[in-house]
This record gives sequence, C-alpha cells and structure tokens, in this order.
Amino acid sequence: MCEEILIRQGAPTLAGIKTGSLFPCPCEDRRALLSDIRRLNRRLSPKGLCLLPIRFSGGQALLYLYRPAELRRDLRDAQAAQLLRQAGYGEESCARCVARLACRFRESGEFPHEVGLFLSYPPEDVKGFIDHRACGFKCAGLWKVYGDEEKARTLFAKYRKCTEIYCALWQSGSRLEQLAVAV
Repeated sequence: MCEEILIRQGAPTLAGIKTGSLFPCPCEDRRALLSDIRRLNRRLSPKGLCLLPIRFSGGQALLYLYRPAELRRDLRDAQAAQLLRQAGYGEESCARCVARLACRFRESGEFPHEVGLFLSYPPEDVKGFIDHRACGFKCAGLWKVYGDEEKARTLFAKYRKCTEIYCALWQSGSRLEQLAVAV
C-alpha cells in the first residue's frame, strides 16, 4: 500500500485531531495489501494508531485508520451509545464494535449509518442523518451537519489544513513515523 494514500486520506487521524478515517485503497493483491497493513501497524501502533481492512470489493479495499483509545472515549458518549444500541450493537468493547462495523459493511453494499460515530462525527449529526434520511441538513463537508454548523465548518477547515500540511511535509521527505503523533 502506498503510504501517500494513508497520509493523504488519514492526515487528521495521524495528527491526533480526529479519531478515525475511512478510505478506499487500490488492491490488486489482497495478500500483499494485508502484509503491507501488518508492516504499517508495527510502525503505527507505538503512536496509538491501528489500520484495518474493513472490506474488499472490486479491486479495492476499504481501510480504517483509527485511534482505539479515542474511539473508546467517543463511543462512551451517551448519544453515541444509544445510536449504537439502536443499530444492533450491544454493550461491547471498542474492538468488538469495530469488528461489528466491519461485518455490517460486508453484509450490505451500503455504508452503515452509524459509521460516523467511528470517524469523529458529532453524534447529533449522525442522529440527524439517520432521522432525516440524509435530507434537510444545514451544510455538508466531510459529513452532513444537523447540529452545530459553525463548529462543523471550523473542523472541516482544520482537517483540510492538516491534510495540506501533511501532504507538503510528506513530499518534502518527512517519514510516516514523524507525521504520526502519539496522543
């Protein structure tokens, strides 16, 4: 797997300002990609990061880069926990929640609506997306916003700026270990 994809798609997560990032990656050889993921995890885990394949389909893999400690915190939010229960999750560990999410991705061709809870989206926006069937949102960026529009726009700009900076640093020779921040 090209580290550039990881940096371009996961910069805010690498920087420690976002819990998780979900992105497609070309996958001609599943075994080779899994080997690359294991190699990357050996480099990323000391920084509190984990990279997992969520689904393989049509020459692509859907990868999830996340920070388990931050995800545990995010999923403990009362509204997030309620949304997960409504989606069929039990009182499960963070790892089991991620495994269940991966199963839900594989079972249907669509994105499970609760995925936003795994990507630092505000629970009120995830709930709004589900309740309004993706309609009637205030604005859209990385997600559709139903709650605090100003806060969301600020986060969208912060994530964009982080990605620009990380891509520039990568192109100027910074290594993945230098870009992945320990939180």
